[in-house]
Amino acid sequence: MLKQRVLTAIVLLALLLLALFALPSWGWAILVGVMLMQGIAEWTTLAKLEGGEASKFRAISLLLVLALLAFELFAPAQSQFLPKLALYIISALLWIFIIPAWMIANWKPSNPWLMGITGWALLLPTGLAMLDLRTISPWLLLGLMGLVWVADSAAYFAGRRFGKHKLAAAISPGKTWEGVAGAMLGVTIYVVAVAWYSGLYHQYLIFPSVVVAAWWWVGLSVIGDLFESLIKRQAGVKDSGSLLPGHGGLLDRIDALTSTLPLAALVILLQTLA
Repeated sequence: MLKQRVLTAIVLLALLLLALFALPSWGWAILVGVMLMQGIAEWTTLAKLEGGEASKFRAISLLLVLALLAFELFAPAQSQFLPKLALYIISALLWIFIIPAWMIANWKPSNPWLMGITGWALLLPTGLAMLDLRTISPWLLLGLMGLVWVADSAAYFAGRRFGKHKLAAAISPGKTWEGVAGAMLGVTIYVVAVAWYSGLYHQYLIFPSVVVAAWWWVGLSVIGDLFESLIKRQAGVKDSGSLLPGHGGLLDRIDALTSTLPLAALVILLQTLA
């Protein structure tokens, strides 16, 4: 299983790098749109939307995704600020307040459409952030995604080796506090390495704040990971899908991105006001 996971990860990374640095803006937008629709297809199952309701949900989702891509590619830059700000703020409120309370209460919505709308609130800001951050710099998007991957990998191996104290046994029995500590250590090493390569470590006032932001990033990624685990447990499935050998579905790979990328995009968007 581990060998299969590693091979799949290598192939995905190679394809992502090719897409990030080689595709034109419209090509990247199409790829993001395809990813969003795959995520929505998997979320449809988790939300337990079936039959005609599932078809209706997918059709509306397709219209929303197409509208998002058209807005990003063709809307005048001066008209994009407020709609993007609103969408990112919704995502921030969701991840900082609503979803933690949701998990603490172990809430299980009985209305599939409420779950469907939650899926839109998770995935659409993530897609927009992938478009915006790549527009600023492919390296920026890659670096932010790298933080999540390093945290996830470090947590996995630290948890397997040292894990004893459960993080949230009722949601995901395999996750431990030792895994979280491993993630913190992993991203610290990652940030130090990037800072050393880029010369950021010379910025004595900025560098410590970058390390703290990386730790905050780990916390957000853990929330994203745990929330998808909760939804899968409530839906009675192990994985969100079977698209990726050894990894499950697309949502299983981007769960932590949904809780991190929109907030990073929000911070950068707000900095344009300064």
